Amino acid sequence: MAAPPPGNTTPNGTPGTPRVLRAMNDRAALDLLAAHGPLTRTRLGELTGLSKPTASQLLTRLESAGLVRPTGNVTGRPGPNAQLYEINPAAAHVAALAVDQEGISAAVADITGQVVGEHRVTAPTTDESLTGRTAELVAEAVDGALAAAGLDRADLHGTVIGTPGALDPRTGTLRYAPHLPGWQSRALRDELAEVLHTPIVIENDVNLAAVAEQHHGTAQDFDDFALVWADEGVGAAIVLGGTLLRGATGGAGEIGYMPLPGAPLARGGPDAAAAPDGGGGFQKLVGCPAVVELAREHGIEAPTAAKALTAALRTPGAGDAVLTELARRLATGLASVVAVVDPELVVLSGEVAQAGGERLRELVETELTGLALPRPELRISDIEGDPILIGALRQAVADARNTVFDTA
Repeated sequence: MAAPPPGNTTPNGTPGTPRVLRAMNDRAALDLLAAHGPLTRTRLGELTGLSKPTASQLLTRLESAGLVRPTGNVTGRPGPNAQLYEINPAAAHVAALAVDQEGISAAVADITGQVVGEHRVTAPTTDESLTGRTAELVAEAVDGALAAAGLDRADLHGTVIGTPGALDPRTGTLRYAPHLPGWQSRALRDELAEVLHTPIVIENDVNLAAVAEQHHGTAQDFDDFALVWADEGVGAAIVLGGTLLRGATGGAGEIGYMPLPGAPLARGGPDAAAAPDGGGGFQKLVGCPAVVELAREHGIEAPTAAKALTAALRTPGAGDAVLTELARRLATGLASVVAVVDPELVVLSGEVAQAGGERLRELVETELTGLALPRPELRISDIEGDPILIGALRQAVADARNTVFDTA
């Protein structure tokens, strides 16, 4: 990165002033420190192509700016001990939130991505008294995570919020999520920014699960994949060429509404409050309530989809029937996704996929092979923890670095 193109131009062909070239080298060095951890001046010079004097000047400049700090020495080898440098964790902090029908989970991380505080606010969407308190509840969740980290709002550089549905880029309204009545205001993002005093990004929760999978999970080696989320809600995230596909209204991947044989049609549009779950479509076949009902039809009583599938896995006969039928339903929906976008990989995530595990995956794969011409690899998500919150943190840290690491 250090060696500019011939003629001292930047990669886009524009003339590179000394200030711009220094900023490019700074960013390259910071990205390397973020990716590799502590490095010596010599090693940083080798990775960037900078001379030792230039690498020394760069590190001095970044240390003065509070972006890097010395952290111990390399020992156990001939010669003087070499100083190690690392990203200064205190250079910036971000907040990430995951919203569901029962409440809001918040986490605060430093610029390295290390989580330093977490908090959960219980806020059932069925509680009508909370409808007008969305900004207040978000602030409560963030403040709780900040307090756990020994920080306050002034320490935050950005916030990413993962919610069901998607923010329509044309109107600023959260669509495809009528079951979140307090989140429908067109001014919601501005209201949240005013409370938290940070830039606010509101992103679809399944898209953020795909971000987590892409950088920390089973999709790390794939540029083209689909993540299918089967939980209380059902959705998909489509990644093509390493980039999330969002669509004109942010609704790309809202496969819960997808018409399928055996499911009632979703009527009234994606914002119909009278139909909190979309009223029909794929979600009516494979969402958590559908799994509980399917198990009940085969004599397996359980309060949740996870418990129903756990019981099915250890119940020969009736349990086999539950898993086989669920796999058929999942494969039928997946076949439509595969036929349209032809992903190299399909990742199954959410409560239903996690509870069904490898047994369910194998059954879905068998069904899918006979339905779809393309034959993508099929995997169960291996993310530990909440993939939505992990994806939101990843996005928030990346956004913060783009601002804080820009020394131009």
